[in-house]
Amino acid sequence: MHWSADGNAYASIEQGDLVKTDIRSGRKTTLLTKDKFRKPGSDQPLAVTDFVFTPDSSKVLIFTNTARVWRYNTRGDYYLINRSGGQFRQLGSSAPALPAQSYMYARFSPDGQKVAYVSDHNLFVEDVATGQRTQLTTDGTRKRINGTFDWAYEEEFDCRDGFRWSPDSKRIAYWQVDATKIRDYLMLNTTDSIYSHVVPVEYPKVGENPSPARLGIVSATGGATNWLNIPGDPQQHYLVRMEWFPNTDAVIVQQLNRKQNESKLYVCNPTDGSAKLIATETDKAWIDGKDRWSPAGPAGWEWLNNGKAFVWVSEKDGWRHLYRVSADGKQEVLLTPGSYDISSVSHIDEPTNQIYFIASPENTNQRYLYRTRLDGKGKAERITPAGLSGTHGYTISPNGRLAIHTFTNYQTPPVREWITLPDHKPVNENESIATRAKPVAKSNVSFFKLTTDDGVSLDGWMAKPTDFDSTKKYPVVFYVYGEPAGSTVNDVYSVGSNHMFVGDMAKTGYVYVAIDNRGTPNLKGAAWRKAIYRQIGRINIRDQAMGAKKLFSQHAYLDTSRVAVWGWSGGGSTTLHLLFQHPEIYKTGIAIAAVGNQLFYDNIYQERYMGLPQENREDFVAGSPVTYAKNLKGNLLYIHGTGDDNVHYDNAEVLINELIKYNKQFQVMPYPNRTHSISEGPGTSQHLRTLYTNYLLQHCPPGPR
Repeated sequence: MHWSADGNAYASIEQGDLVKTDIRSGRKTTLLTKDKFRKPGSDQPLAVTDFVFTPDSSKVLIFTNTARVWRYNTRGDYYLINRSGGQFRQLGSSAPALPAQSYMYARFSPDGQKVAYVSDHNLFVEDVATGQRTQLTTDGTRKRINGTFDWAYEEEFDCRDGFRWSPDSKRIAYWQVDATKIRDYLMLNTTDSIYSHVVPVEYPKVGENPSPARLGIVSATGGATNWLNIPGDPQQHYLVRMEWFPNTDAVIVQQLNRKQNESKLYVCNPTDGSAKLIATETDKAWIDGKDRWSPAGPAGWEWLNNGKAFVWVSEKDGWRHLYRVSADGKQEVLLTPGSYDISSVSHIDEPTNQIYFIASPENTNQRYLYRTRLDGKGKAERITPAGLSGTHGYTISPNGRLAIHTFTNYQTPPVREWITLPDHKPVNENESIATRAKPVAKSNVSFFKLTTDDGVSLDGWMAKPTDFDSTKKYPVVFYVYGEPAGSTVNDVYSVGSNHMFVGDMAKTGYVYVAIDNRGTPNLKGAAWRKAIYRQIGRINIRDQAMGAKKLFSQHAYLDTSRVAVWGWSGGGSTTLHLLFQHPEIYKTGIAIAAVGNQLFYDNIYQERYMGLPQENREDFVAGSPVTYAKNLKGNLLYIHGTGDDNVHYDNAEVLINELIKYNKQFQVMPYPNRTHSISEGPGTSQHLRTLYTNYLLQHCPPGPR
């Protein structure tokens, strides 16, 4: 959201114009017409991907001509437009001009007089008034990265923009990631020219040392970088968060050890580089980063009282709770006591001494807005009104008085409204969710709880066929993920739907089921989430199989001779495990982009949840699908993109080799040069869905018997 300074309006691109909308009145004011976005000599306006104003709103910086960097379009061109005079200038255009489409994360200084950005792994500052450019770093290469991050940091910590302006606009603190000793994984592009070519990705696999990172302070006018002296071997630690204090000349840094089970906070002096330890936290399993509880990612710090305190999130008492911590780390107040987890922080409203957060103490598959006092003397108060059970989301204005409220549940498509806070009243009654939410009857969809023979309570949902007859037997298809990165059982409208199936599964005659095992990131306490530590490929597979068995014992209409399972990425791995480890249950599996061998995945993710292979390699082996491939008895369709930079295609090939070794017959579909999403190229998505559907129809025939 591009909020106005007072939080009562927002700016957006509408039909090519830059428009300001007053939230309460709905009145729209055109700030810049589309013709202002035309480059000199061009009759076509630029396609605006994003924009940001100077603090006084006199100028606007637009982001355009974007290109994908791994998962997101974070590289492109920036243009600076003076709103009053209409002057139009491309960043980096002063001689010698920087390469087009190479600019990343351009950001105004707090005083609005300069813009900092990254180009070709180096950091630059440009004067807004004159266009004079100053290069702050000169040693940047593909493997020595200034002001942004390597593949692993971006993928697993959600770290992207790697520099921070000081509050006085005089200095910049930035990350430098040294990937020079990280081996490249060499992907092979065989489709874009008559000769194949290699696409290298700096990718630290499990057991390999991480990329060392360090934090530097440099003047915005240029000069030498002063590096912070943070204790610990950089190759055995991660620097995952860093921000300036708002009103003091200091920087705060969060450091994780390689196993990610020890977190340290340092307050650093940007002048002499000294670092003072103010807080340490340890865990027997792992410590989640801010990206777990912040929808906006890890950037920013939750400061209170002008930097004299901050809000911290921790699971150290067994639940994900909010704490108020003094800036020196010596005082700590629990803000959300009780046996429940917070899901995310929505807004800190210091003038009213309140913090808003998302939680759902009664039903962990749903989400609601709560608030509590910042001094720890209050009790959590639910702000979301009763009556709309399901999943609620909020984007709250900077002044804490307005919010976009979204709502969905398994019977209601997503709908949104503007509300006031804290009374949660619609700004416009005619556009309220209460009047616009249109439930769609899904009498065939239901949530359930079951307790396995191991005594584990699991949540799930089931979508029964249309014209269901309980005296008949129906095939069942399980949708799985099963790892710490995601869950499948949430009260949202997509429940019961399968985007991969061409047609309607219910009308075709399938029972469709999902179950969340231990280790999935549900709001059930740290013990639930961290039960999977060093057990991926075992405890989650056991829970899924035992859950399926219990479901079969409870519902005679489930045909145990027609049982299929499918999943993508971590869900693809779970699919392989279930098919290999429990062939007596699962007869057909469709695995997409699966990790076949845990030792092939990146070190940040896999070591966080499994430890270090130098210490417990046996757990990685026991948790890898390739270990059990010899047990395949049913039908397997394996799908993978050969250009997958996330789960590399070598996972597919080692699995294929193991299946060949034991004469296991199966089908495989490689998608040439496609990434982890298998979405690139004309016709790809339709082909993938058709392949999936036809295989399921053939090997797990639908309909009652």
